Amino acid sequence: MKLNITCIPGDGIGPEIVTEAKKVLDKVASEFGHSIEYKDILMGGCSIDVHGVPLTDEAIEDAKAADAVLMGSIGGNTSTSPWYKLEPSLRPEAGLLKLRKSLNLFANLRPAYLYPQLKDACPLKEAVADKGFDMLIMRELTGGLYFGERWTKEENGEQVATDTLVYKESEIRRIAIRAFDVARKRRKSVISVDKANVLDSSRLWRKVVEEVKKDYPDVTLEHMLVDNCAMQLVKEPTQFDVVLTENMFGDILSDEASMITGSIGMLPSASLNDTSFGLYEPSHGSAPDIAGKDIANPIATVLSAAMMLRYSFNLDKEADAIENAVRKVLEDGYRTTDLMPKGGEDNFKLVGCRMMGDLLVERISNC
Repeated sequence: MKLNITCIPGDGIGPEIVTEAKKVLDKVASEFGHSIEYKDILMGGCSIDVHGVPLTDEAIEDAKAADAVLMGSIGGNTSTSPWYKLEPSLRPEAGLLKLRKSLNLFANLRPAYLYPQLKDACPLKEAVADKGFDMLIMRELTGGLYFGERWTKEENGEQVATDTLVYKESEIRRIAIRAFDVARKRRKSVISVDKANVLDSSRLWRKVVEEVKKDYPDVTLEHMLVDNCAMQLVKEPTQFDVVLTENMFGDILSDEASMITGSIGMLPSASLNDTSFGLYEPSHGSAPDIAGKDIANPIATVLSAAMMLRYSFNLDKEADAIENAVRKVLEDGYRTTDLMPKGGEDNFKLVGCRMMGDLLVERISNC
């Protein structure tokens, strides 16, 4: 099978972690008899430096022409980077918002899984971490506050800012259907998160989700207010299977869920449209403070590549091979800096970004 993949290395540690993901993908292709054609495009700060904008129309067309897109990370230090002196529409993250909208990537899947080998790095109390957890946050990605009308103006001698949160029934319905479909392949449970005690948009959200539930009698549905969900994630994360929520709530909750796994450097994500096309990226940011130091953790990007094989190419065995390689490396005691438990360094072997990629390649096998 030939895989046409557009890559967005991006900024900060992005080029380093994408390089390691490509190494792993190339090994998988060799083991399973596939071929891969990559095309790199610019997005984010690096695109601003070259083209003056965070994403060009040509880059969008290159992304659309691929079977899938693999991304590293974008942006820089918001307090020191000249990119953040630009107006919002020209900042690095504006390129990602534009790409998501242009590719109709409405469904963001962020799994949060606590590897048994990393439970010591989990910040939750031991009794909770010992139970483990395996959840998937299904975040609506192209509606809500991030895409609503916004303005800042002066009224009565002071600055007034407005952001609008808008959701159409059709937008809610399609993400709910995706969540219930995924739940059927997992543990058949959906918890829909909203703020229906305050927001009209959340009341519509809850109504539409209830309607979708009627077509999935085998899947349970529970509604949970977002503030309670934030608490429950750290109190009893084992209760969550598929968490369905809108854009801003999903952004916040998925970051919280990622940190209780021990490190955000372990968390992949997928952004999908109505077809098999998707954009795959780690959940973490560009970490400009460690860029070029060979200490970044590439595992989230490598696992994002595994999600790409599974969701865009229907290559489950190949995705399993990558995920098994990650488990083997962790079992063998290898850790990047972010995974090192305090006081337990003597029990593990510290490795850098490139070495972690090499170790994963060594453990890829066509079993």
